[in-house]
Amino acid sequence: MRSHIRKAAAALSAVAALLLASCSAGSGAGGNGAGEDALSIGFVAEPANLDFTRTDGAAIPEALLYNVYETLVKVDQRGDIVASLARSWDVSPDRRTYTFHLVEGATFSNGAPFTAEDAKFSLDRVRTDWTVSLKKAADVVERTDVVSPTELRVTLREPSNDWLYRMTTRVGAMFSRTGVDQLATTPVGTGPYIVRKWTRGDSIILARRDDYWGPKPYFPTVTLRYFKDPTAVNNALLSGTINVISSVQTPESLGQFTGNPRYQVIEGTTNNEVLLAFNGGSGPMRNPKLRQAVRYGIDHRALLDTCWAGRGQLIGSMVPPTDPWYEDLTGLYPHDPARARQLLQESGEAGTTLRLRLPTLPYATSCGTVVKSQLEQLGFRVHLDQLEFPAAWLNTVFTNADYDMSIVGHIEPRDLGAVFGNPGYYTRYDNAAFRDLLRKADRGTPEEQVRFLREAARMVSQDAAADWLFLLPNLVVADSVITGLPRNRLSESFDLTGLGRF
Repeated sequence: MRSHIRKAAAALSAVAALLLASCSAGSGAGGNGAGEDALSIGFVAEPANLDFTRTDGAAIPEALLYNVYETLVKVDQRGDIVASLARSWDVSPDRRTYTFHLVEGATFSNGAPFTAEDAKFSLDRVRTDWTVSLKKAADVVERTDVVSPTELRVTLREPSNDWLYRMTTRVGAMFSRTGVDQLATTPVGTGPYIVRKWTRGDSIILARRDDYWGPKPYFPTVTLRYFKDPTAVNNALLSGTINVISSVQTPESLGQFTGNPRYQVIEGTTNNEVLLAFNGGSGPMRNPKLRQAVRYGIDHRALLDTCWAGRGQLIGSMVPPTDPWYEDLTGLYPHDPARARQLLQESGEAGTTLRLRLPTLPYATSCGTVVKSQLEQLGFRVHLDQLEFPAAWLNTVFTNADYDMSIVGHIEPRDLGAVFGNPGYYTRYDNAAFRDLLRKADRGTPEEQVRFLREAARMVSQDAAADWLFLLPNLVVADSVITGLPRNRLSESFDLTGLGRF
C-alpha cells in the first residue's frame, strides 16, 4: 500500500518562505525586543536540562523539537502528518513495514551528514539508551535496516496505528552518531537553529544555522526567556523586553492587550489537558469511592471561571476535541455535592488528609487553591503544598509518586495510553482491560482505532482514574508585527520555523 507521498511539501515550504520574505523584507516597522533581526519569547516552564532522552517534562521539546532537532515526519497546524527529514514514505500492505525516503544534503550542526545510518541509530537508541517513560513507543519496533544512505526500512512486530504519529514527537528526533555525548548541555540536531547560549534561570538563545539544508527561518536569533512570575511575563511584553508571550498564564490580564494596536491576541485550542492526577498505586486515592467523591465534588465550570477566567474547555477525559476519538464525557461526573459527601463517608476516608502537591506553575497553583476550597467545603481534608518546577516536582511526584493528588498539564499529543497505560507512570493506574483496549485500537483498522479508543477513554473516566479540570486554550499575545504564530498548538514544539515580521 502506497502512503500519501508528500513531495509537494518542500515546494510549498519554499513558496511560504518566499512569501514570508516578501512580507518581511525592507520592513521599517518597529516592535519590541532586540531589533528587527531578533525575536524574544517569554515562557514560564524552563527545562531542567536539554536532554529529553533522559529527562521527562514538556519544557525541553517545547524549546528544541523542530527547532534544533528534527524528525522524519512532523505534524502541521491541522494535526496532519507531513514530511520532514523523510521526503516521502511507503507502508507495506500488512502495515508492518515503513520505508522512508530521506532528504538529501541535510547535515547536523556538528557538520556530520544526515544519512539513514543516523536514522537507524536514533530509532534504535530509543530502546537502548532512553530512560524516560515515553520510550515505550519504540517497543513495537522489531528492526531497522539501512537500505541505502537515503532509505531506511522500519519493521514493526505488529501493525500499529500509533507508531508513525509517535515519530512526529520527541521519540522520533534524529541524533548524530557523533553528537550524543553531552545532550544535557550541547544538543546536536539537523534543525535550523543551534543552542548558542543557555543561562540557567534566565534564557536560551537559539541562533540560525547558515548551513541549514531546508528553507531558512526568518529570525537569525531567537531568545527564549523564562519567567517564574506570570505578571513579569506580561510586563516584559509591555516594556519591550520580549516580543511574544508563548502562553498567557493570567487570562484575566488579556484586557490590557486586547484592542491595543501594538499587540495581537491569538486564542485557539491545544491538546494540553489539565489533570487533577490521583495516585492509584498507594495511599487513600487507591479507594475508588474516594476518587469518585472528588470528581463529584468539583464544580468544574466554577473552577474554570475562577482560576482561568473561563478560558478553556471542559472535556471529562484524556482526549481533546482535535483527536478523532473525542467524546464529551463531562456528563459522567456532574457536580453533585450530596453524592460527593455520601461517597466520602462510604469510602471510610472521611478523616484522611489528602496531600495535594502542586508544581510552581501558574495554572496549577491558581486552580489548586480552588480545588482545595471546593473539597474542604464538602468535608474533605486537603493539605496543599507547592514543589519547585521542574526539578522538585519531577523528583517527588513524577518519579517517586509521593503524593495523593497533583495538578499538571499534559501537552504531549494523544497521551491517553502514555498516562494511563503504564502502571509504572506517576498516575500508577493499573487496569489490564484498559491496556487491552489500547492494544486493539493500535492493531485494528482506523475505524476500530476510533471505536476502541473511545471505549478506553470512557473506561478510564468512569473509573475516576483522575479528574480532568479543563483543556488549556492556546492564548498567545505578541507584537502586532509578528507573523506566523499558530492559532492551535497541537504538538510539543513551539515551532519557530514559520515565524516572521511584517
